[in-house]
Amino acid sequence: MSFWSRLNSQIESVLGLDAAPQPAPVATTPAGIMPSRRLRETDVTAERALTLSTLYRGVQIHATSVSQLSLAVERNGVTLEATPTLVEKPDIDETRSAFLEYTTVSLYIDGNAFWLITRADDGSSRKGEVVNLTAVNPSEVTVKVERDGFGIDKITYHYRGKQYDRRGMAHLKLLRIPGLHRGLGPIQAAQIEVRGALDARDYGALWLSDSNIPDGVLTTDQELPPGAAEKYKHVWYGRNPDGSKRESDAAFGPNEKLRVLGQGLTYSPLLLKPSDVQFLETQQFSTIEMARLIGAPASIMLVAVEGSSETYSNVEQEWIGYVRFGLMKALREIEEAFSDLLPGRQVARFKLDALLRSDTKSRYEAHAISLDPVKGWRTPDEVRALEGDAPLTDAQRAELAGRRATAPTSTPTKEPAQ
Repeated sequence: MSFWSRLNSQIESVLGLDAAPQPAPVATTPAGIMPSRRLRETDVTAERALTLSTLYRGVQIHATSVSQLSLAVERNGVTLEATPTLVEKPDIDETRSAFLEYTTVSLYIDGNAFWLITRADDGSSRKGEVVNLTAVNPSEVTVKVERDGFGIDKITYHYRGKQYDRRGMAHLKLLRIPGLHRGLGPIQAAQIEVRGALDARDYGALWLSDSNIPDGVLTTDQELPPGAAEKYKHVWYGRNPDGSKRESDAAFGPNEKLRVLGQGLTYSPLLLKPSDVQFLETQQFSTIEMARLIGAPASIMLVAVEGSSETYSNVEQEWIGYVRFGLMKALREIEEAFSDLLPGRQVARFKLDALLRSDTKSRYEAHAISLDPVKGWRTPDEVRALEGDAPLTDAQRAELAGRRATAPTSTPTKEPAQ
C-alpha cells in the first residue's frame, strides 16, 4: 500500500469515512454521493467545539481579520480604478464584510466553503456572466463524484434538492488531502484534542456541583460493626442515627454547628485550592493547544506561552507570521475563487497593508519612504488611495505647497574657528 493510500485510510478512519464496505444507502441518498459528514457518537460537532472559548475566539479573530480587508482587482498587473461589482458586493442581500465573514467561518469550522453562483440569463451580451454569489451552509452540501470512461472524476454538488456543477457552485477548501473531495478543517482533523479540552472543561465545571463528590471523610482506627458507618454519617449531618430529622433542631441557632466525635472518629475535610478546583494548569495547556490548532496569534488570544516574552518588536513579527502562514491560506482561497469568476484576465487581491503593519505610525513611516523624492516609487494620490482617501484637489495641492514653502529648513551649524 502506498504512502498516500495509508494516509487516506487513516484520515477516513478519523472522519468516520472508513474504506470498509458500508450498507447500501437509503433511498434518500442518491448513489455515488459522498455525504458531507457521517458523525460517530463520539465526534465533536462544530457547534459544540465553538463552546470552547479559545476556539470561538480563534475563529472570530480569523473572521474579523478577513472581513475588514478591502479587495482590489488587477488586469495584467495594473490595479483597476473601479472595482467590479462582483467583488465590491458579491451578494446583493449581504454586505461584503458579512459575505467574507461567513466564508471564513465556514472554512475554519468545516474545512469547506461553498458559493452558490447566479449567472446572467437575459439573452444579452452578459449571458453567462456571474452576477451574484451566495455563501451557503457547508453542512447542507454533499459532493457526488463520478468517474467517466477515461478515468476522470466529474464532481457535482447537491444542495437542498438541486444539483450543481462547477459553474453553479464554487468550492473553497482550507486543506486539500489526496483522495478526499472535501477539505479538512481543524475541528475535524483534531477530534481527540478538541474532545479532551471539552471533557477537561466540563469536569472542572461540575466538580463543585456534583453531589457524588464527598464533603469530607470520617475515619477511625477501630473496627466498626455493620451499619455503624451509616449511623455516624447521619449523626454527622445532624440527623438521628436512623436518618430521620431531629425534632430538637429548631432549638439551635444557625451558627451552632459543633460536632462531637466518639469511637475514635476523626473528620478530614476535602479542601482544594481554587486553582485545583478550576484545573487551571489543564485549562492553560488546553488553551495553548487550541490556539495552536486554530492558528491564531498568542498575543491576540491572550495566551501566555511559557518561556516567552512579549515586546513590541516580536508581537509585530508574530502578526506578520500570522498573516503570511496562518491567514493567507483562507485569503488565497477567496482570492482565487473570485479570480476564477471574474471575466477576462482580472485577478482579485486583498490589500494586506493594514494587517502587516501593527499601528498607524508604522504605516505612515512606510508611506514616507515610498514618497521620498529620491528613492520613492509612489505619488501622493497613490498613497491616499491606499488609505481610502480621494485624490488631492487643486486647492489641497496649493495648500500643501504653501506649507512646504514656509516650513523651516534645518541648516548645519558651522563650528567656530579654532
